[in-house]
Amino acid sequence: MAKKINLNDYLGHSMDCTCGKEHKTNLKIVDIDKDAVSRLPKHIEALGYKKPFLVADVNTWAAAGALAAEKLDVAGISYKKYIFNEKELIPDEKTLGSLMMAFSRDCDVIVAVGSGTLNDLCKFSSFQLGLDYMVFATAPSMDGFVSIGAALITNYVKTTYQAHVPLAVIGDTDILAAAPMEMITAGLGDILGKYTCLLDWKMAHIITGEYYCSHIADMVKEAVEIVVEESTRIKDRNPDAVKAVTEALVLSGIAMSFVGNSRPASGSEHHLSHYWEMKFQAEGKKPILHGIKVGIGMIAVTKMYETLENEQFDFASLKERSFDYAAWKKKVKYCYQDAAPGIIALEEKAQKNNLDKRNKRLAILEEKWPEILRTIKESLPSSAEMEKLLASLGAPINPAQIGVSSELVEDAVILAKEVRDRFTLLQVLWDTGLLDEYAKMIAAYFGEKANY
Repeated sequence: MAKKINLNDYLGHSMDCTCGKEHKTNLKIVDIDKDAVSRLPKHIEALGYKKPFLVADVNTWAAAGALAAEKLDVAGISYKKYIFNEKELIPDEKTLGSLMMAFSRDCDVIVAVGSGTLNDLCKFSSFQLGLDYMVFATAPSMDGFVSIGAALITNYVKTTYQAHVPLAVIGDTDILAAAPMEMITAGLGDILGKYTCLLDWKMAHIITGEYYCSHIADMVKEAVEIVVEESTRIKDRNPDAVKAVTEALVLSGIAMSFVGNSRPASGSEHHLSHYWEMKFQAEGKKPILHGIKVGIGMIAVTKMYETLENEQFDFASLKERSFDYAAWKKKVKYCYQDAAPGIIALEEKAQKNNLDKRNKRLAILEEKWPEILRTIKESLPSSAEMEKLLASLGAPINPAQIGVSSELVEDAVILAKEVRDRFTLLQVLWDTGLLDEYAKMIAAYFGEKANY
């Protein structure tokens, strides 16, 4: 019998972990099952709220918001609503400001009716207003439902702000299974991205001593494996398979709240996605679903890890390599454009590319190289296997399929690590002088397969 994710194991209590930390989440209710929309009023009342503020866009209101409102009417629960007119929401200052201006102060809880961007907007606004919030999920498209961070765009830079987790996540499996297939496969892509992000996290622990919890890593990995087992049923919109995807996404968020940041769920594959997203926004292009980009980023990162396994290093020579800061700054300004000042400011603060820090990392890399090779071999499925799985569900597996050019692939590999102060494979490649070479290699790899 296939394993199932039991989210209730993580709710309502704290866990003393072998990593030495206490893990807990403020999430109180998870109801992802058939006819969950009918139980929404009960959950609102159980948490003690009197007047929810429903936030949706035109798509999510049609998919679930109107039905949720009908259930509240029948239950006699008064509410206010705000429906964004835009079909493609950008989570920037303007959008957030319009939500804050529309909020009705007599409401005592915010309910996000939707997934990605709507969730981030409600998460951040409720935190700023000092209110709790809930999520009524309409699609299993991303893993940020119960993360502590809200991903917003400020000054043209994708930035994660500390906020809080929802007190409840409600998902009606019939509604979730009826979501556009690209949103379901986006959720799968976000889940498969955990393979590379967990490896990045373990690498960071080995090389920099960053905090790492094997219990949290294992709970995320087990959820990923359950979803992979269910993947053949996703194409048929099987409610149990979609439930597994949604619960895995929620569990990823719980893992993030346990750690206090997005480390257990976001690594170099997400940084590539963030870079492409920022470039698309700057060029006025239609945004691509986060999880779709993450899935392609995961394939790219897996391929780079596979190539890294065969490298032989002259560490003494690597420590002598210089860094042309002026050339780096020029490329950042050219590629990041309006976002460049924020990227440069982050580097000046974080000093990721400081040569003394690099050489200390190289010394550890040299010492730990056999352990790192073992970790890579034990952690990743093959890139070909991941391509086959996503392609079988009709999900894009090549940047060209989503309008990302070879040049944009190459630039992302070189510059995506500058989006965050986080140690990943991309920093290892920079440290070892391989970043430009791997950027060209990955661009060529996808370029050769673009017309398949």
